[in-house]
Amino acid sequence: MRGFTGVFTRELLIIRKRFLKMLISFSVTPLLYLIAFGWGLGQRMTVEGVPYITFLIPGLIAMGSMTRSFAISSEINIARFYWHIFEEFQAAPVSDLAIAVGEVLGGILRGFFATAIICVFALFFHVRLHITGWFLLAVLGNAFTFSSLALITSMLVRSHADQSMLNNFVITPMAFLCGTVFSLKALPGWAHALIRWLPLSPATRAIRATALGHPIPWAAMATVFCFGIVFFTLGVFAIRGAKS
Repeated sequence: MRGFTGVFTRELLIIRKRFLKMLISFSVTPLLYLIAFGWGLGQRMTVEGVPYITFLIPGLIAMGSMTRSFAISSEINIARFYWHIFEEFQAAPVSDLAIAVGEVLGGILRGFFATAIICVFALFFHVRLHITGWFLLAVLGNAFTFSSLALITSMLVRSHADQSMLNNFVITPMAFLCGTVFSLKALPGWAHALIRWLPLSPATRAIRATALGHPIPWAAMATVFCFGIVFFTLGVFAIRGAKS
């Protein structure tokens, strides 16, 4: 397990080198949402008993921490297909588990970076968030789940085109449908029953509840970490399978 530090250190160096670019790119999408929907609808309507902008910001945290954590798949693909760094990790005396831990920690860090940016935006839009340990745990579960999912997909795809297709058919639909920008209660019964069990849906419920100081949805919190553990375990096996 000690080998994971080398993998994680590489991720830290990438983040340090691209910090300003990442800061700008991580800020654009949530800021556009807040301007378009926050100022446009934020104080004119309520959703689930709170002003829409108050409802929206935790959803953006769920969306942002998901997309940025999952984005490590692109970094892994570059390391595999162009620089062949990932092959060096696999050839080194580093276990598959250590590689998985290092990569997933890198994704989790990106997820928290995106979360911190949105929390700063919340101050400017006068939305008070409860930044407690439970909130951080909910964000951790979300980032862990989608970093682990990214690990699986990056080991299975054969090109960047395949990865883009996965983003279009998996990540983008979840970003919009899993209660991030509208209440799932507005959906038909069958759609609500289906979408509420996608990984991002319980993560959004847990993040929104903890961020707004509502009772902790223990079932949603547990579901998020169950997804994460399953995806992480499959990711370790995917790394092993990629060696063959």
